[in-house]
Amino acid sequence: MNSTEDVKITAVIVLDVIGKPPEHLIASLEEIIKEMDKEKGITVKMKDIKEPRPMKGQEGFFTTFAEVEVEVEEILHLAVLMFKYMPAHLEVISPELLALTNNGWNDILNELVRRLHGYDEIARILQMEKQVLIKKIQDLGGEIPTAPQMQQPPAEQKPVEEKPKKVKKSKPKKKTGKKK
Repeated sequence: MNSTEDVKITAVIVLDVIGKPPEHLIASLEEIIKEMDKEKGITVKMKDIKEPRPMKGQEGFFTTFAEVEVEVEEILHLAVLMFKYMPAHLEVISPELLALTNNGWNDILNELVRRLHGYDEIARILQMEKQVLIKKIQDLGGEIPTAPQMQQPPAEQKPVEEKPKKVKKSKPKKKTGKKK
């Protein structure tokens, strides 16, 4: 029997997009699928792009999705595909059993860690840029929304000192004459 590292993996992924005009959505999905097919170790076997439909509650916007069957040479390529293209859904079709060596797991987990560090770096940069913009707005006399998400990011938030709550003095309870 072959090692599962030598067996190709077939999966179906669902890519969804939102935007306008509707023709642009189909063209965007076509381009994404074409780029996916160029990825190392990934072959697109089949694609089915659905017709765009108007979004409920979002006048002028449309949504659609594509079902794409891919064949990957190894599970790491499937993980990379997930991180790079962020499908809405993924289903491994075959093989039924996927066993990995510790090297296979190491590759996948290191790719995960690498991507998470990249996303964390982007988030930190955006948080710093947001603080610079907030400072500029304040310097110009503008108002900053007070919603919790508009405040400092959690990693940088300073503890807020709560004002002591006023305690209402309650009237003493009337004695009923019963002993407890």
